[in-house]
Amino acid sequence: MDKNDVTFLKTGTTTVGIICKDVVILAADKRATAGNLIVIKDTEKVFSVMGNMGITTAGTVSDIQLTVKYLKAELNLKEVRTGRKPTVKEAATLLSGMNYTNIRQMGGICQFLFAGYDNKGPQLFDIYPDGSITNISADVGFVASGSGSVFAFGVLEDSWKKDMTEEQGVELAFRAVNAALQRDTASGEGIDVLVIDKNGAKKILHKVLSKKLN
Repeated sequence: MDKNDVTFLKTGTTTVGIICKDVVILAADKRATAGNLIVIKDTEKVFSVMGNMGITTAGTVSDIQLTVKYLKAELNLKEVRTGRKPTVKEAATLLSGMNYTNIRQMGGICQFLFAGYDNKGPQLFDIYPDGSITNISADVGFVASGSGSVFAFGVLEDSWKKDMTEEQGVELAFRAVNAALQRDTASGEGIDVLVIDKNGAKKILHKVLSKKLN
């Protein structure tokens, strides 16, 4: 491929993952854009998967939707075939393989933060559009993706500490995404927060931000 034919991806969103004591937290904004146009103001970018896992999404909406459907179907089939639920690492590895195939065969662009809780405790993975996967260890503790991640990282670097409580982690996730909402034009409208622990995944915050004029 000629270098002049290469285009660069600009992912318009803000997603955050945080490892706390006995819990992992995912958060994202709610704005979907097409260039400079705000297309959707209440889009879902945080999903639960198989009860004890969850993902955040960034990239091309159609590719994301199809990939998430395939992921859920494949994980359910794997459970039926093996007689047990897939581990968090197995599920994350499966998703990274889908991304690897997607970008090479169909040109799809998706980035996911994948989190879950199993017998190894809370786990967090960053899955890149090219299919590569990074395990975010408990000593690192956090990750962010999307165009607003540069603002979120500043908050996370300053405030994250190991063995944070769930309450502290949720508050930090909110502040990190909210910082991006203040400066990144591709992120906005609200914040969703998903908490995953030994009891499963639950969305504990759905905050819509509105600036309508009276």
